[in-house]
Amino acid sequence: MRAALTTEFRKLVTTRLWWGLLLCMAVYMAFLGAGMAFFFTVDGADAAFTGMNGEPTGATLDATAIAMTVYTLAPALGYVFPVVVGALAVTGEFRHMTVTPTFLAEPRRSVVLGAKLLASLPLGLVFGLVGTLFTVLPGAAVLALRDQATALGDLETWRTIGLSVLVLAVWAMVGVGFGTVLTHQVAAIVTLLAFTQFVEPIARMLLGSSEVTAGLSKWLPGAAGESVTGASLYSSTGVAELLPWWQGLLVLVGYGLVMAAVGRVTTLRRDIT
Repeated sequence: MRAALTTEFRKLVTTRLWWGLLLCMAVYMAFLGAGMAFFFTVDGADAAFTGMNGEPTGATLDATAIAMTVYTLAPALGYVFPVVVGALAVTGEFRHMTVTPTFLAEPRRSVVLGAKLLASLPLGLVFGLVGTLFTVLPGAAVLALRDQATALGDLETWRTIGLSVLVLAVWAMVGVGFGTVLTHQVAAIVTLLAFTQFVEPIARMLLGSSEVTAGLSKWLPGAAGESVTGASLYSSTGVAELLPWWQGLLVLVGYGLVMAAVGRVTTLRRDIT
């Protein structure tokens, strides 16, 4: 297992794609952090928070809530980067057919899959650190320039920042599980982009618009990820509620492991060549 883990980690970090995505994440999160910090400090910004019927949600954010909402933008909107990197760890092997020598070197496919899941966590941690850092620093700078409290002196804020790094690392593992189920690289990337950027946000708003279905939205993967930090753009504006942080973490890990298990008994049981 140790040899497989080392091999899988080297596969991840010896390609140029991961740092290209890391750079894109840094720029994207810096823009969102600064932009959202400015938006939330504009007079009357709360009026923009409307429900599905066009009525105001009633969300009113104090200075600390604004800071927390800005600092947790990476788990709310930027998690697509580590989840794509995780998916590429599997789909890239099938696209370039390096999966054949991989399984020749280690015939135990469960060991290979387990090594990929574990190896994705350190790289996911790098994405978590960079994504969170490039969200917090520009966001805090704009809040300070706008004479708003940054809350960086509060221990709870740093706990939230640390949990943001953690959950982004877990997202990389979820990506590996997803890539095991859908091994076609282009299809996997398109599906992840569509789901994370459009399908789930719309589903959360639709589910949150009714009291009957409002409780279902917090079990979606993106919502579970946001639950770990205890704050998010969606919950702060009254769109949806979140699970307790530990439940959210378990749910998100569960998504990754269940998809990996499904892929193991379907995709990885087939004859590769």
